[in-house]
Amino acid sequence: MKLLDTTLGKATGLLAAVVVVIAAVLTYLDDPDPVKYSSMAEDMKTLEENFRQQNKSCFILGASGETGKLLLQELLGRNIFSKITLIGRRQLTFEDKAYENLVQEVVDFEKLDDYAAAFQGHDVGYCCLGTTKAKAGTEGFIRVDHDYVLKSAELAKAGGCTQFHLESSRGADKNSNFLYLKVKGQVEAEIEALGLDRFAIYRPGVLLVERQESRPAEWMARKFFNAFSAVCSTSMSIPIQAVAKAMVSNTLLQPEQKTEILENKDIATLGKSAGK
Repeated sequence: MKLLDTTLGKATGLLAAVVVVIAAVLTYLDDPDPVKYSSMAEDMKTLEENFRQQNKSCFILGASGETGKLLLQELLGRNIFSKITLIGRRQLTFEDKAYENLVQEVVDFEKLDDYAAAFQGHDVGYCCLGTTKAKAGTEGFIRVDHDYVLKSAELAKAGGCTQFHLESSRGADKNSNFLYLKVKGQVEAEIEALGLDRFAIYRPGVLLVERQESRPAEWMARKFFNAFSAVCSTSMSIPIQAVAKAMVSNTLLQPEQKTEILENKDIATLGKSAGK
């Protein structure tokens, strides 16, 4: 019993030390205070109404994914587009009548040039495509998160799209030693080079969502950040609903630069603005 108590005591002490270290690291790595979106003078409802009157259309890539699903719900709820098209590898089924006017284009991502027509005639494009190395392998991950995304952006621009909104990742860097972050950074840079009228990059931290598919590493990370965010703020995680809301709210704004990068805190701030 004494040995057990000693072991538990050491384990508790070690855990406490780990929490302190992690807290210090997160504080050091925390995003700088957001400036662009810290205060929004514009009334979101007014912006929505003005945008709605422009009779614009959009497409969503990755509407079957976790962020894509919520993004679609947010767009339908706020009703700012006259037409919404889903571009994906399969037809999606919806029971709610709110989805009955959606247009769906089924494409083969390995032969996207053959489906250029699906990308024509849209004003705004949203890209939530993504997979993992564990699920698709290294080559599969690069194909989805880089090749499919870049080709889609190219076709969107050629088809008249003026805004492209990309869900990326915190820490994305084309020079990173980590494959995931490197690929994310590379596709960001290559899409920027296309010269779109407007390119918005969203770099959320750990997405707080219960996925239908099993991703053990993400599950552990979410559990940690859910618990951690309960006692202090962190720029390392964000509820997935906030990402979807931010992407829609940011569509209504007029940034000073063609390319903008929204870090985790910017996303959180814009996500809150949608509820005002």
